[in-house]
Amino acid sequence: MSGPYHPNRRHVLGGIATTALVSGGAGAATGSLHDLPPIGMGTWITFDVGDDGAARAQRVEVLRAFFDEGGRMVDSSPMYGSAEAVLGHCLAVLGTDRVVAAGKVWIPAVDFGPEQMEASRSLWGIERFDLMQVHNLLSYEGHIETLRGMKADGTVGAIGVTTSHGRRHERLAEIIAEDDSLDSVQLTYNMLDREAEARLLPMARERGLAVIVNRPFRRGGLIGRLEGKPLPGLAADIGVETWPQYLLKWVISHPAVTIAIPATSRVAHMRENMAAMRGPMPDAAMRARMLDAVRAL
Repeated sequence: MSGPYHPNRRHVLGGIATTALVSGGAGAATGSLHDLPPIGMGTWITFDVGDDGAARAQRVEVLRAFFDEGGRMVDSSPMYGSAEAVLGHCLAVLGTDRVVAAGKVWIPAVDFGPEQMEASRSLWGIERFDLMQVHNLLSYEGHIETLRGMKADGTVGAIGVTTSHGRRHERLAEIIAEDDSLDSVQLTYNMLDREAEARLLPMARERGLAVIVNRPFRRGGLIGRLEGKPLPGLAADIGVETWPQYLLKWVISHPAVTIAIPATSRVAHMRENMAAMRGPMPDAAMRARMLDAVRAL
């Protein structure tokens, strides 16, 4: 399970598009997001460490491990306290050449959206965001108009919307059905929170949207439930050695899922998470067996 992520043939063929997305070309196509490695990095809570020098140094090593293992997409938000500033510190140390930056606009007053996004860009220390998302659909109607303009002029690469904790699914379904300007949707999906399977994931796949999954561990709750329990025998068939890898591989193997963005503050956990990208990917039958095995515990 050691060693960095190596792209498969689909990723190799999409390399040109991915390079354009990262280097700040004329705007990211949806395909560019689809061609990224399937595990990214979230920063909620884990990177909100303020000016604590030791904690910041630790986050540098977490991000270094993420990049070394083949990770690309990093997701953050103004909602996450000092996370953007800490992330910017890490990127100043490590460089921005490997990051695919997924930011969010999160402010009720639409007129202040551009100012907030510019502040975020400055905190990250990047030239532009590869993906900008309306966070939790807050003031969606106004912000998405702004984002469409930014995408058209190349200020951001791709645009999307997010929800979390299983909220606002009806509204998200309406937006997916009505808004053909979107490149991505972000939502909660894991072995316990599976509501998205019924409608949202099929809709997103049908429309070619990239799907970014937050809370794949239910903020550690799923791992806690399984701690101390033996892995099912089928884990060996898909190259899985730990429960976090098991849970992540189940999420990213769904045909509609593009990227999962677990968050961690520990280097060992980061490397453990990233290993889920390697080895055989479960098909539909194996995914069902994986779910049954957890239900039986």
